[in-house]
Amino acid sequence: MKTKKILKHLPNTITLLNMLCGCISSYYAFNNQLPIAAFFVFLGIFFDFFDGFFARILNAASPIGLQLDSLADMITSGLVPGIFMFQLLQNSGLTTEIAFIGFLISLGSGYRLANFNIDPNQSDSFIGLPTPANALFIISLGLIASTTNSPEFITKALKEPIILIIITLLSTYILNAKLPLLALKFKTWDVKTNWKRYFTLIGSIISIAILGWAGIAVAILLYIGVSLLK
Repeated sequence: MKTKKILKHLPNTITLLNMLCGCISSYYAFNNQLPIAAFFVFLGIFFDFFDGFFARILNAASPIGLQLDSLADMITSGLVPGIFMFQLLQNSGLTTEIAFIGFLISLGSGYRLANFNIDPNQSDSFIGLPTPANALFIISLGLIASTTNSPEFITKALKEPIILIIITLLSTYILNAKLPLLALKFKTWDVKTNWKRYFTLIGSIISIAILGWAGIAVAILLYIGVSLLK
């Protein structure tokens, strides 16, 4: 009985690990150490996937778990990508005050998470881009810009303030757009039912294997495109 009671706290503990990763990532992102910050975001999103998984198998889902999950996501997948964009905008030559535009991504993420908590229609699909997916896209841009083995035309584009501002506005918009997007949760392994999920996952693995950090951005665009296919 005692073990069962302890296991009930496991999902929330994993959620807190996600939050911790977001806090650590924020520190490194503010210090412009984007690769280290990205590592902790990846780790946080990993924890974010498994807190819900264990909540389901342990029958430990709770209202506080739902709220805690959104609070953790707000840091890891909301605040941190905003800092990444802020740093990209600063590195493009904009002043600090103008670079604060990057935090529109954090505001859009907060609104999306709050709306998700009160929307009963987002269990089997999402309305708007989920915050972890958006975070991965923005963070991949930071990694492309901070490494030397990325395609030159992409790194040049990521030094153009107008391109970064457009990406910021589009990111903020698509988080809350009325677009039905696929939830990558498998209830069965049937190929016919889940072909979009299989196609998205396999395509994402291939794009990342071939393109590296740029493959993450491609994978998110693939996810959006496949989701919108009728």
